[in-house]
Amino acid sequence: MQFIEALKLRSKLFFLFIMITIGLVGVGIIGAINIDSMKKNIDSLYFGSLVPVTELNEIVRTYHSGLAATLYKAKSGEMSSQEATSNLENSLRKINKQWKNYEVHFKRDEELEYVEYVSYEIKTVNKHFLKLLGNFRSNFDASKISMSTTEKYVFHISNVLQKLINYEVEVAQYERKKFLQVYESTLLNLKIILALIIIAVLVISYMVFSSIQKDHEYLEIATKKLKRANKKLESVSYTDSLTSMHNRRYFNLVYEKELKRAKRTHSYITFMMLDIDYFKQYNDTYGHLEGDKALQEVSKVLQETLKRPSDFVFRLGGEEFGVLLTQTDESSSAKLAREICDVVRGKKIPHKASKSCEYLTVSLGVVCCIADDALNEDILLFRADEMLYEAKETGRDRYIITSNVSQSTAKNIADMTA
Repeated sequence: MQFIEALKLRSKLFFLFIMITIGLVGVGIIGAINIDSMKKNIDSLYFGSLVPVTELNEIVRTYHSGLAATLYKAKSGEMSSQEATSNLENSLRKINKQWKNYEVHFKRDEELEYVEYVSYEIKTVNKHFLKLLGNFRSNFDASKISMSTTEKYVFHISNVLQKLINYEVEVAQYERKKFLQVYESTLLNLKIILALIIIAVLVISYMVFSSIQKDHEYLEIATKKLKRANKKLESVSYTDSLTSMHNRRYFNLVYEKELKRAKRTHSYITFMMLDIDYFKQYNDTYGHLEGDKALQEVSKVLQETLKRPSDFVFRLGGEEFGVLLTQTDESSSAKLAREICDVVRGKKIPHKASKSCEYLTVSLGVVCCIADDALNEDILLFRADEMLYEAKETGRDRYIITSNVSQSTAKNIADMTA
């Protein structure tokens, strides 16, 4: 009799185990279906709304930086008629292409009327630029261009496109709201199903341990994701947004570490302080947008010239850059400094306000020495600053290098660090 009861108990436990297994499989299937549904919603949100916004923003940007900017430069004599003609043709071609790409996206019936209106306005504004393009092809005197008319057209089409952009953003927000509603409903259903399964799982002890183990795995995944997010945030905090170079904060960390390493091994350490010549005048002449481009070009030269893992380049602030080299003697440091000057000058970036050269140039102050325990970390910075000042005083567009770090007095260093 006891044997029969034992069989019944085993059958009941087996039946309960089968039901729990079916429930778990069901949860997995529901989860997979809903994850796929969420993926489609995300695709709809980002690729259905954000891509059109990107295309429209690119059209607005092209009207300003491609068409209007070209006319400004042509009018002021900064650009030849041939260059202006090429820029206008490329910009108009790009606008038409971006607009055609936008038009092929799915449109609701209520959207078509405004899209047709925008298309008409783009054609109207483009006629104005096509007329100017024809003038340029006929050797038109660019100084006679009426920028007020051009600005009126660009301002008008920007407003028209901005309304369309705002609409696309609103659609994205609406789609996201719908997505969150579906997500919350699905999440609630999953919670109910999981709650029922957990009640059944409590009957069998080993399922409790399985649940604990699963929670532990979820916690590990969350911890790994948090670590990855923290690494990304740390990387952003150490990077200059304009040039993508390391910033002053990262320089402080690397400089202290590399100086200590050089002292331990009694090896060469080099620090260069670099400044763009007459950069304020460059900004006043060409504008801050071109000034930003100049900073990016100089940073590109530094990154392409100094490629070794032991070479570190930084944007210290404004137009000032820093270079830290290890295992590099004075001769090699001078060669690199000379190459930086030559390459920047060789870019032939016009700088008519410069008193040293018709092109954009840089000046460098370089300190190279063998590190020992007596070397103070502030001496290298102060001496590099002195050499940079000397390079500027002797005509700019050059470097001055020294290996003497004993002439900086304690008072000067104290003043610098105060």
